[in-house]
Amino acid sequence: MILGLIRLNIAALALMLIVYFVLSIWSRSVRRKKLGEEWDEEVQTGDRAAYVEEGLEDYDQSLRRKLILGVFVVPYLVIGLLVYVMNFQ
Repeated sequence: MILGLIRLNIAALALMLIVYFVLSIWSRSVRRKKLGEEWDEEVQTGDRAAYVEEGLEDYDQSLRRKLILGVFVVPYLVIGLLVYVMNFQ
């Protein structure tokens, strides 16, 4: 029983890790695209690459970036809640 639980946790962690990296890369690319479009439409002064990199540095410190870490927390909370509800109604 314990061995099965350990294997389940390892598989779940591996899946969550993959989802985290894909979601992180996707979100960063969307932000990069929006910064480039913002520079093209509004700023157009200075270096475009420097503007995008500065915006990405701000993005790295943002709440949205940290919320992606919820990929690791939310599934365990949902599983824990389901186990509690099913066993202790």
